[in-house]
Amino acid sequence: MSTSLQRGIASFVGQIDGPIASFFTSCVHCGLCADSCLFYTETQDPKYTPIHKLEPLRRVWQQEYTFWGKLMKKAGLSKPVTDEELAEWEPLVYDSCTLCGRCSLACPVGNDIVYMVRKMREGMVASGHAPEGLKGATQRAIELGSPMGVNINTLRAQIKHAEKETGLTVPMDVEGADYMMVLSSAEVAEYNDIIGAVTRIFHQAGVSWTIASDGFEGTNSGIQIGSSDLAAELVGRIVRAAERLKVKYVISPECGHAYTALRWEGPNLIGRPYPFKVIHIIELLDQLRSEGRLKTDSVDETRMTFHDPCQMVRRGGMVEQPRNLLHMVAPNFVEMSDPGLQNWCCGGGGGVSANERANPLRTRAFNRKKAQLDEIDATTIVSACSNCRTMLLDGLEHNHMPHEVVGLTELIAEHLADDKEGKAP
Repeated sequence: MSTSLQRGIASFVGQIDGPIASFFTSCVHCGLCADSCLFYTETQDPKYTPIHKLEPLRRVWQQEYTFWGKLMKKAGLSKPVTDEELAEWEPLVYDSCTLCGRCSLACPVGNDIVYMVRKMREGMVASGHAPEGLKGATQRAIELGSPMGVNINTLRAQIKHAEKETGLTVPMDVEGADYMMVLSSAEVAEYNDIIGAVTRIFHQAGVSWTIASDGFEGTNSGIQIGSSDLAAELVGRIVRAAERLKVKYVISPECGHAYTALRWEGPNLIGRPYPFKVIHIIELLDQLRSEGRLKTDSVDETRMTFHDPCQMVRRGGMVEQPRNLLHMVAPNFVEMSDPGLQNWCCGGGGGVSANERANPLRTRAFNRKKAQLDEIDATTIVSACSNCRTMLLDGLEHNHMPHEVVGLTELIAEHLADDKEGKAP
């Protein structure tokens, strides 16, 4: 057995906890998780059944933790997990799983298959079996501070542009501010209008906020590749910046796995509770709306629909907040089929978007989203995740579909009261 395989198997053994054991024990092999996975529904290939993707981990559990499994292993009657098998399973674990959680929602006995995949990815990384694109993104995140190579100079340039456009100051490293805004690489590099948008919104609402020069990147490729150690390092940078600035809240950006890593997994990753609270930008905007501090005075008559980001909505429970905001500015809003908790993934979460090898499969899986869009007469898709926006744009282009894709925060900013010229009131 090679050293890397030994590390992988040891990691599998170490990752198997009470929940994993109970999930494998309680699986009734009903197949409902298959019908909930867009990689299965769009290919009809049984290998994409979510629980099947965990077979090597299941066998390690059986051999190391069950009576009959131990007996069969000792008697040489059970098949050992091999390096060749892990290489075969790597595309199933990384290319055909976005960690969207729809399979977990569908499981009749409550098995959290996403939790299981996350645990399996820990062993895959330890054994050296992870996509090159995701390895590169994670390495850049650790060494450069961003999976896309975005650095503080790039951010400062975008801030300067936002300040020129809005006539307002974007606060940087302000100690004692109530909120610290975290951004994703994509928001800085591709969807940088969000910086000006939040600046105008927060100015109107009187929000005390800042951006940290040493903790602005929210994207967590450690979560995506399956390395808790690297995920903890990336979360820790944000935590240290927030503690340095003594803020009360950290604002998670429009990025699904940034939200999951920071809001739900972060304290466990770093081994201690936060001295601040985490709030998603959409949660905060809806809170400002309910308090009467977010005011709009115009609408967009375009027929719009909302794509629910999986980590934000299905796994984060944020169903009504984006719709509350949309109803402020989109009178012709229409829902897709299977909205909210049941919505279908964009196909690029969980690191799939950073995995070039997965592109053909991801493009095919987009047929599920295409079918949703074909059912309704909407011309604009609104979302609240930068990765979803990119995946939607890719899928629309591939299918020659004319829809526009916009971010929810920018959409709200466009209709702020007394802000018709794009300047803050």
